[in-house]
Amino acid sequence: MVPTGAYGTWPSPIDAVLAASHDGRAEYLGMVGDEVWWTAARPTEGGRRALMRRRADGGEASVLAAPWNLRSRVIEYGGRPWAGARRADGGPLVVFVHFNDQRLYAYEPDAPEAEPRPLTPVSALGGGLRWADPQLHLDRGEVWCVLEEFTGEAPADVRRVIAAVPLDGSAAEDRSAVRELSDDRHRFVTGPRLSPDGRHAAWIAWDHPQMPWDGTVVMLGEVTEGGPFSGVRPVVGDTDESVAQVDWAPDGSLLFVSDVGNWWELQRIRPEALGPGVVPSTGLCPGRGEEFGGPLWKLGLTWFHPLENGLVAVIHGRGATALGILDPETGELVDASGPWTEWAPTLAVHGDRVIGVAASPRSAYEVVELDTRTGRTRVIGSAHDDPVDPAYYPEPQIRTFAGPDNREIHAHIYPPHSPDRIAPDDELPPFVVWAHGGPTGHAPLVLDLEIAYFTSRGIGVAEVNYGGSTGYGREYRNRLREQWGVVDVEDCAAVAETLAAEGTADPARLAIRGGSAGGWTTAASLTTTDVYACGTIIYPILDLLGWATDETHDFESQYLESLIGPLADVPGRYRERSPLQNVDRITTPFLLLQGLDDVICPPVQCERFLAQMAGRGIPHAYIAFEGEGHGFRRAETMIRALESELSLYAQTFRIPRHDVPLLELRT
Repeated sequence: MVPTGAYGTWPSPIDAVLAASHDGRAEYLGMVGDEVWWTAARPTEGGRRALMRRRADGGEASVLAAPWNLRSRVIEYGGRPWAGARRADGGPLVVFVHFNDQRLYAYEPDAPEAEPRPLTPVSALGGGLRWADPQLHLDRGEVWCVLEEFTGEAPADVRRVIAAVPLDGSAAEDRSAVRELSDDRHRFVTGPRLSPDGRHAAWIAWDHPQMPWDGTVVMLGEVTEGGPFSGVRPVVGDTDESVAQVDWAPDGSLLFVSDVGNWWELQRIRPEALGPGVVPSTGLCPGRGEEFGGPLWKLGLTWFHPLENGLVAVIHGRGATALGILDPETGELVDASGPWTEWAPTLAVHGDRVIGVAASPRSAYEVVELDTRTGRTRVIGSAHDDPVDPAYYPEPQIRTFAGPDNREIHAHIYPPHSPDRIAPDDELPPFVVWAHGGPTGHAPLVLDLEIAYFTSRGIGVAEVNYGGSTGYGREYRNRLREQWGVVDVEDCAAVAETLAAEGTADPARLAIRGGSAGGWTTAASLTTTDVYACGTIIYPILDLLGWATDETHDFESQYLESLIGPLADVPGRYRERSPLQNVDRITTPFLLLQGLDDVICPPVQCERFLAQMAGRGIPHAYIAFEGEGHGFRRAETMIRALESELSLYAQTFRIPRHDVPLLELRT
């Protein structure tokens, strides 16, 4: 007989060390010849990103040992940090961005005693020279990529262009050897995609105050020998149309994902229509009410990839729930089989093989190969290996809730679950509402050991895809326009209150937590509602006026123009909604977690917030982590953060737990 135990007291084999060691996923797939390569997280190695390859014998090997760290800082969130190809002699050549100095390096891993050699110089000005989304062109002896160059010390003193870096290393000491292919007419650009005939390049561009999910344009330029692109012109997109990805089909058609019809859908422009004037496009799979793209938070994300036979591999669904093969001539879409419920925005293709990164509620992200000839799928890298008995994993419920004005709210509900304990019949479980970051993002339906850390101990989790989340069309995203701090707060509260009203959760033991934009929603919830007994605020935005002026990076420096409203028109709104201005309304305990190297949500906002809280008698704790930026990457950081969060809930909900260090709450 399974013993009875109060919610929150259950023993669990999923400890913080285990959860931290499994944080992160494979990213940025690519083919080097017929080999699949990707980057992988290494939390126990200081949070670095390693480069992996799948050998011919089916095994996996790390290409670069520590301290090499493949991660770009372009727009701070980065993007694709590497590209690879086979040289004429058959050996692999890799070009990559090293996080520590942001230089481009070239490396020949199979050459005897080879070491990475720098291709670009170091700049001491501002954030220096940064690179992302590289495209190797061995026939030209160059790598094309996005160059982010700081022109001053301020975050906004920056220009971005497409640049060609010679592979011979001549630019390693001489900035002038870098050839700029585009001008800096646009604030932001992605890496260029070269047409099959080598005559044209296409890329995405946008400007403030638009974010890339608000409005982007596809630029087309003619490739010249030794000079910049000529005849550069926009071919599709607008300030109220988001194009998330662009690429070329083998027949020279231009493929792109646009949300002009509410959903991000795949469209095509035939080669003969690419001349001057109005450019007609055709939807390839319209009317499905699904997304075939997503928010461009990083450069080089891919939701589709053309195949040599004219078919197109696509990631699609309400969210990114399926990998399919689309026939652009008939519109027929056939999905790959398998248990996966989320596909990361990275695809690689080789012949009839399509490779992606996917996860499910029972498995973490793994590298998956689809054979389009047979329809068979198999895991070929980063294979999920259950670190504990899967009986401890939670069983998610996909639900739609009714919010204010009866609007739909999408959420994943993870009730407490353990094979070792059952709860007393007369007790309701505590629940923690998770508000995702972004806020233009979404909570994926995947196995997350941080969620299992709580549910296996008897604490439920509700992940809310509040209004403004991606995966449900542009109209759903637009619910948050000028309503940040209102709609997200209301939607999270509506889910929590419904769970309590229906008897799923204990109304007296509700908490909320989130990081980045989710940290904002958490802090705003504690200042504007009385739903929650406590909250965990992780690297948050707390002062809108500060964030809208000079306290964040260039990429998001005008994000609030759409989320809150134009600062020049509604300055009072910035003050009224800021948690910093409403600390007197906080009446419940909270935990505040912050990275001291965070330039996106800087620690100065936390310091001002805590100064306002001083002497108010509200129990709280602040933990700042040296060497951590926006998003914790080091195992030791994640362990302490997770155990501190559990201690907050145990103390607030009066749950006796002695298996984690006691979090000291000050008043």
